[in-house]
Amino acid sequence: MRWLTEMGVFAKVVDLGSFGKAARQLGVTPSAVSKHVTRLESGLGVKLLHRTTRAMSLTDAGLAVYEQCARMIVAAEEAEAAASRLALVPRGALKISTTVAYGHAVLLPRLAGFLQRYPELVVEVDLLDRNVDLAEEGYDLVLRLTDHPPEGLAARRLAAIQHVLCASPEYLARCGSPDVPEDLAAHNCLRHGQPGPTDEWHFHGPDGLASVKITGNTIVSSSVASRTLALDGVGCGLLPDYMVDAEIVAGRLISLLPDYRPIGSYGSVFALHLPSRQGNPKVRVFIDWLVESLAESSE
Repeated sequence: MRWLTEMGVFAKVVDLGSFGKAARQLGVTPSAVSKHVTRLESGLGVKLLHRTTRAMSLTDAGLAVYEQCARMIVAAEEAEAAASRLALVPRGALKISTTVAYGHAVLLPRLAGFLQRYPELVVEVDLLDRNVDLAEEGYDLVLRLTDHPPEGLAARRLAAIQHVLCASPEYLARCGSPDVPEDLAAHNCLRHGQPGPTDEWHFHGPDGLASVKITGNTIVSSSVASRTLALDGVGCGLLPDYMVDAEIVAGRLISLLPDYRPIGSYGSVFALHLPSRQGNPKVRVFIDWLVESLAESSE
């Protein structure tokens, strides 16, 4: 192992038949090449080359050493090629986290297509309604619903998210349909998250921003629960489009206030990863695939 560099230089000299040509290809001076060969001869205790001012030839010992050095060079080149293939072809484990709702509604239904395209990857998905620490918890990638990605992480915006005000046909038959945001004050509104002293929903409408204080007899901790209650006719829900689009198409929920666009607590989904994962092929192909998949579904 002590003479690997010298052996590589020696093999290059023999291959090219010249110290000068070897020096040019290696990007060093001819004297540096000569010193490498001299050190190898001294270290092995044999003369490898007959050298004159006009010619160079291998000794018997030099031929034997060269044959082994040539094999070493081939093995090194094969190792380099293998490393290059591994760097280009994504394989191994990919650990991802996102919220329970987004995971079930968006990520998991698409995952089969990704695994078919990249069969050498093993994807571990954690559905968690909390912000994970990528470094401490070992995640390669996190899909986060936010408008403000945290500093210190590489972020790529995957898609816009719209929110939808909706209710079931049964609820609307029983309680009527609101015509303007102010009408919601008289409706049972499904509150999501921690209650505040002034729970408000906000809308962009024909006359600009409209805000209304809402009340309701349920407070839930997840959008999955809000959707369930809306489907059961409990009240009006303000939910992200990926949670209710299919229900609206099927007629199980009705979109309300068509002239007003609800303002949710977030409007985008981002892929976040540590800057050190920037060139990781697993991370790169997953983000590219997800951007492609989300764009196709929005067409």
